[in-house]
Amino acid sequence: MAPDETHPAGSPGGTAPGPDHEQAFDRDPRFATARLKERLYATITMVAVVIGLAGSEHIGAAGAAATVLTAAVGLWLAALVADQQAHRVVHGRLATGHELRRMLSVSSPLLLSAVGPLVLIAAAALGLMAVDTALLVSAGVSIAGLFSWGWYGGIRMGGGTGLALLAGTLDAAIGTAVALVKAAAGH
Repeated sequence: MAPDETHPAGSPGGTAPGPDHEQAFDRDPRFATARLKERLYATITMVAVVIGLAGSEHIGAAGAAATVLTAAVGLWLAALVADQQAHRVVHGRLATGHELRRMLSVSSPLLLSAVGPLVLIAAAALGLMAVDTALLVSAGVSIAGLFSWGWYGGIRMGGGTGLALLAGTLDAAIGTAVALVKAAAGH
């Protein structure tokens, strides 16, 4: 059986999951790619959520936290449902065991995207800053993260510092534009 999304590269499809099989996640570039894709998607979506909230009138810390948490959990659950449905269609059965753990691991960045905004919203709840400021700082930090991933990708491709900076700038700009479109569509 050829390796596919369910089985790490180079491992036969029929091997029982074990310590070596589980650690193969770390060495499988397709797994790393899928997980990073979810992380970037979640970052862009969370930028849209916090920008939308910052533009709302009279948003309190509790409401902002509830919205951020609901958005992250909703994205995560939607990803799991879609992954499980796709697995059923392709394989004719539910994902269990190793396959299900892989799905959960790949989709976990969707939940992690809420951590930064929630920490900043908690700071606002403690009176350290206004809620709007916390939301905008959260968006800024996330956009800086998009820049960093783009820059790192440029370096990994061997393009040199100038091209890496251009790649980071483009990724941050595209991510911001997509987030702004998503935020505008939500209003």
